[in-house]
Amino acid sequence: MARRVAFALIALTAPMMLVLAGLALAGLLAWIWAVVAVLAVLAMLLPMLINHFQHLDWILLYLGKLRRGGRASIGMEQHWQVGSPFLTPQLAEALRETARQQEQQQQRVESAMAAGSVILSNLPDPLLVLDNTGHVLRANEAAEELLGGDLAGRELVEIIRHPDLLTAVEAAFRGEKPDAVEFDLPGNITRHLSAHIVVLTIPTVEGSDTTAVVALHDLTAIRRTEELRADFVANASHELRTPLSSLLGFIETLQGPAKEDRQALASFLPIMHDQAWRMARLVEDLLSLSRIELREHSLPDGRVDVAATVRTLAKGMTLRAQEREMEIEVDLPSSTLVVGDPDELAQVFQNLMDNALKYGREGTAIRIEGRVAEPADDLRARRIGTTCLAVSVVDQGEGIEREHLVRLTERFYQVDTARSRQQGGTGLGLAIVKHIVNRHRGLLQIDSTPGEGSCFSVYLPLAAEALEANPAALPGTKMATAR
Repeated sequence: MARRVAFALIALTAPMMLVLAGLALAGLLAWIWAVVAVLAVLAMLLPMLINHFQHLDWILLYLGKLRRGGRASIGMEQHWQVGSPFLTPQLAEALRETARQQEQQQQRVESAMAAGSVILSNLPDPLLVLDNTGHVLRANEAAEELLGGDLAGRELVEIIRHPDLLTAVEAAFRGEKPDAVEFDLPGNITRHLSAHIVVLTIPTVEGSDTTAVVALHDLTAIRRTEELRADFVANASHELRTPLSSLLGFIETLQGPAKEDRQALASFLPIMHDQAWRMARLVEDLLSLSRIELREHSLPDGRVDVAATVRTLAKGMTLRAQEREMEIEVDLPSSTLVVGDPDELAQVFQNLMDNALKYGREGTAIRIEGRVAEPADDLRARRIGTTCLAVSVVDQGEGIEREHLVRLTERFYQVDTARSRQQGGTGLGLAIVKHIVNRHRGLLQIDSTPGEGSCFSVYLPLAAEALEANPAALPGTKMATAR
């Protein structure tokens, strides 16, 4: 500022000094008075110029803030109150009004941004906003839930490693219009997603920024519906062929050669009844499995007391156990609250206990045991990532060979098909159990020793209420049915 003041002084005083010098040279004015006059003028102009240039600096600062989109300085308005012969009241008022308008505009912009952020966060579909380097600028709550937290600042390739999606994003930034990209997202439950990419050009003070919005649509339910429809037709046609053929054969016989044969009628009707019931059970299990698979990607939000559920089921199976001189022993913690669907978890333990009654030896006991599994001590709880309730259904049957264990949860897979059908099995019970457990983000573990028996263990995440009440293993309570 000192240089500007010096130049201004020279420019303003140069004409006066020339006049005074001419008068002194002409003898009309003494040199001493000429010097005094110059010094007096400089003494008057210097404070005014300093004050003036200070105001100009503040004005330049303010204009710079406006150019950068920042807020006006409150201290600057206080500085204007000092006054300057070169800063008129009208100019000062105009600057103050500009500051107020800029402040209001800034507030409107911030309100619009906040509203946009709320809308983005609450959209049901996952959305990612990317810069032109492929880094995530913003992600809404649905995207955080689907892809994990802390997405902002990460590269897209770290989050979704699918070459078709990455190629489509690059093409969009080049100005091309890519088609929707479909891809699978691996995990505990594989999700099928469709990505739509839109490139936006946003005006800024410096020019413009280019961003890409990646909108993800979950097609898992649609894809599962298509697969279930195809599987249903294939499996149903295969499994229903045998009982239908038997029924048709018996009906043709009774309509033809054995039309008046009472003995044949009495012999055929029980078989026809059994075959019809087998078809009914197959259809019911297929429909149940289809409903479960359709909802497998959605996490239940209810609360289920597993101990109470198991004890109720055990009481209902007392008569069946007595028919085979078997006993059901229940040893579960007194508090076993898990996150889940009551009907589906009841179906899980119903199927496991039903299998134990079917395939356990007569005169033996079926044990249902439970414990709290901590991630630090149990590999399966560590895989789930939280403290779990582990419930095991143990029978003393013939056991299962090791090569069969990995396929037991496949639909319609049976180790001994003839025996399973004789027992009324459809080959779908364990498949239903597996899909229900998957929906509850749990694990199913099957262990078996030929000649000794089998153990089917279900791991389910404990509810927060159960952990707060008592995070440690709780004392068990036993209940046994009469032999």
